[in-house]
Amino acid sequence: METLVGTELCFPQLINTSCRKPIRPHLEAMLIYMLFSSISLLTVALNLLVIISISHFKQLQTPTNLLLLSLAFSGLFVGIFLIFQIMLIDGCWLLGDVMCSLWLILSSFITSSSIGTMALISVDRYVAICYPMHYFTKVKPKRVQVCVCLCWMFAALFNSVLLKDTLQHPGRYNSCIGVCVIEINYIASLLDLIVSFLFPITVIIILYVRIFGVVVYQARAMRSHIAVVSMKVTVKKSEMKAARNLGVVVVVFLICFCPYCCFVLTSQNNLYTASSVIIVIWLLYFNSCLNPLIYAVLYPWFRKSIKVIVALQILQPGSSRANLR
Repeated sequence: METLVGTELCFPQLINTSCRKPIRPHLEAMLIYMLFSSISLLTVALNLLVIISISHFKQLQTPTNLLLLSLAFSGLFVGIFLIFQIMLIDGCWLLGDVMCSLWLILSSFITSSSIGTMALISVDRYVAICYPMHYFTKVKPKRVQVCVCLCWMFAALFNSVLLKDTLQHPGRYNSCIGVCVIEINYIASLLDLIVSFLFPITVIIILYVRIFGVVVYQARAMRSHIAVVSMKVTVKKSEMKAARNLGVVVVVFLICFCPYCCFVLTSQNNLYTASSVIIVIWLLYFNSCLNPLIYAVLYPWFRKSIKVIVALQILQPGSSRANLR
């Protein structure tokens, strides 16, 4: 629980209309700023490494990795937007009502696109595990790119329509100057919860339950039929390993996003200040920092690509065709 030793105005020159901000002890404020700034920089740097790796190396441009590339782009934007969230740590928004509205809409758009990408990852693994004979004919890089573009376009359109009143009337619900407020009516809030969270999360859970069932069935089949062709077993194991690794990404994603969903469901009203939900927002955003760390632990190709990038070997001719497997 934060310790407040006093208050002061966000805009001292506006005595009657300025919001008041709590004053933290200097050491506490410095530690908070250093922690959140480090998370922001780490999120940008790690997701940038993922983007460079998959974009540069031809070997890594598989359908599954293209989905991870989409996730990395959303993570990169999240890291950038965290800079604005850091500004709200002291309780004041200093960039005006229009920037507040734009920031809120873009943040919602990026969050929705990342959830949609997670659902596409689940579909990709479902087809790979449950219909392996059709995977390479049905799931192709071009089709994945189209699906990713449609996901981002839908997220942009949906959030623009949902929050158009916020953009048309910036600062409409501000009680004082220096606060960043978003207001969503009950129907819009419920629609957002269903479309942007509950539906894709339900799809993700159902598909991974199905994947888990098929993996268990195949494992039993392999134990009971020893004379299975070795190449087929290798392919199955690689797909299972990929499903397991991406399953870790999905589980961590759910852990980070569920508190925000619970907050929205249990909130008594639909009027939120950007600072009032700072803990659940930071947990939600922190997922974008965790994803590349998970890749570094689970994917050898990511560790190898980092070494090549840091050593500037990507500047050498033909480096895009390097073997990272």
